[in-house]
Amino acid sequence: MGSVGWYIFRTTLGAFWLILGSLTLVVWLDTAVRDLDLITSQGETMLAFLGLMSLAIPQLVLIIAPIALMIAAAHTLSRLATDSELIVLNAAGMSPWRLFRAFMAAAGVVSALVLVLNAYVSPLCLHELRNLATRVRADFVANIVQPGRFIPLERGLTFHIRERQADGVLLGVFLDDRRDPKEQSTILAEQGKIVQNDQGTYLFLQNGNIQRHAVDQRDPTIVLFDRYAFDLSRLAGAGQNATIIYSVRERYTWDLVHPDPRDSEVRREPGQFRAELHDRLIAPFYPLAFTIIAFAYLGAPRTTRQSRTWSLVSAVGAVAALRMIGFASMVLGIKYPVALTFQYVAVFAASALCLMAISQAVIIEPPAFMVRAVQAVTDRLARQFATT
Repeated sequence: MGSVGWYIFRTTLGAFWLILGSLTLVVWLDTAVRDLDLITSQGETMLAFLGLMSLAIPQLVLIIAPIALMIAAAHTLSRLATDSELIVLNAAGMSPWRLFRAFMAAAGVVSALVLVLNAYVSPLCLHELRNLATRVRADFVANIVQPGRFIPLERGLTFHIRERQADGVLLGVFLDDRRDPKEQSTILAEQGKIVQNDQGTYLFLQNGNIQRHAVDQRDPTIVLFDRYAFDLSRLAGAGQNATIIYSVRERYTWDLVHPDPRDSEVRREPGQFRAELHDRLIAPFYPLAFTIIAFAYLGAPRTTRQSRTWSLVSAVGAVAALRMIGFASMVLGIKYPVALTFQYVAVFAASALCLMAISQAVIIEPPAFMVRAVQAVTDRLARQFATT
């Protein structure tokens, strides 16, 4: 690639890793903070919590990496243009393809990363995350039951006990169930005990009452009971020896290529498996397509009088539209298999058109009427804020 090519390659990849790390950390912290109370309330240490949540990082990287690469490529091209390096290189007779090859080399590295993560690493981490979460929930008595604390077992279900005796008997049991939007239930019992068997996990309560309040009723209904069984099987993973059912994203790629016809999930939602497989197949092409789009819009040399703002906005819009087509294709492809071809057509058509523009050294800009319309709206808003 030459010294110039290596310089562009290193600059683009350096910016990519910085942007990828920053965006991934922000999204990961947002996800981790939301689950912090739930995990720590189940008796898990902070170290175990961080280890558990780190398994979700590969999936975040898969989503963020193509976008981070596009931002890195746009940053590098803008930097070259600001320093007039693009104009100097063009005046020296350097072909745009030599610069383009450096960007595509960086895109190839990112595509390889996406391919490895998508094919094996991300499903492996999500697989292990489901196993760990199931094991935590299976040991329900050790991890959940903590006297004196209001513990959210899941969204809309809160559990509290006053005391736990040495023989496992729970005293002063309180359950507030708001999972059903049409009815709220509150259970109070003098004592209870959690029992696990082959059928599942149950909370057997004694001497208490259930207050049910429907949203369309003014007064609640109170039912007294001597004995009552509350099913906790779904929360506790349906027992220690239960078969774990993995979602489509948690399946390995070879399970999507050759799904087991006896699998209940395959029989129930075959379209989900088909859509996920095509999403993994097209994923490595997005970094390449995004880089081609960024270079087509921003790679042409321009004078300092020519603004690059509209080209940058257009590039971002083109990338966003391409990714939205991919999401829509995947969603529609669950029911209509032909819709899965839309994402392939969009990616390869956009790449081909942008490659033609690069070969012809065309400066891609939005239509003049659109620029004038946006400028008029901007001026009007500026005048309005100035008067206020």
